[in-house]
Amino acid sequence: MADNPQKSATAGKNAPAAPGIPGSASSPHPSDGIPLPLHGFDTLDELTGPTLVNEPAADLIARAAVLLISAAADRLGIAPDGGPDPYLDEARTLITAVAALAAAAHTDLGVHRQAVLDGVRTLQRAFRETASHPDIAGHGPGEKYLL
Repeated sequence: MADNPQKSATAGKNAPAAPGIPGSASSPHPSDGIPLPLHGFDTLDELTGPTLVNEPAADLIARAAVLLISAAADRLGIAPDGGPDPYLDEARTLITAVAALAAAAHTDLGVHRQAVLDGVRTLQRAFRETASHPDIAGHGPGEKYLL
């Protein structure tokens, strides 16, 4: 992820960290505004190729799930910096993707399993509440994967 040259030129050595993540230059995590379980991971922008090689598969899958959950929350407009108009088609796609990922890796997620499932279910409820014409039960985003 490339740094913003304007930001780099103005950020001093003693500039305060960005709000949301102590010691991080990242913007606040999109899930800070919704009741999702804490995932306890470092910021995703700090991951590099060599670091990923040493990460356990369950951690990598959980990190991917957190990324998808955050993006879906943003599309639903429930993230702190989410816009007033939700993008339900994109939110549906992201929720379905993270539900399918959670279902496929269900037995391999270990300690991350419950947090990922709670995140997906939170998004599914938020989607149902946001949609002007909610899907019938069992046909919402990703519901076929996590019945």
